[in-house]
Amino acid sequence: MGGPSLRQPNAHHAIHEGGLSGAIDKTEELEALLAAGKMEAARTAADQLVGYWVTRILSHADAEEEGFYEEMAGSDPDRCLSIIKLTRDHDILRMVVADIVSRLDDEGLTPEVMHRFHALIVVNEFHSREEERLLFEESPK
Repeated sequence: MGGPSLRQPNAHHAIHEGGLSGAIDKTEELEALLAAGKMEAARTAADQLVGYWVTRILSHADAEEEGFYEEMAGSDPDRCLSIIKLTRDHDILRMVVADIVSRLDDEGLTPEVMHRFHALIVVNEFHSREEERLLFEESPK
């Protein structure tokens, strides 16, 4: 069901902002290691970045899907449709993370993996803004 912070617009926004800024910072650190040619440290950083996405971003998505979304949708058909869309965003984030893990195992730290890390940031940013708009802004009367 998630904690009370999920239900408070400002706190929920802060969770989103903290998660996103952490992902950006960790991605930039990974890029700096790559630019410095520190491949072993970069691979370790890539694994840690995957871990961050799983424990910070995807765990937040899981918490939202464990009752919070249903609670926010209620019986409003428009909000129910919004929940389907938001859940699909979570699924896409999960798929990209799984693809990164697979590529890291099969190919190592390639430019394609870095593209996917950047894609995660973009999808997460759009998702968070849209979620906040759909769930917390007053609907027109």
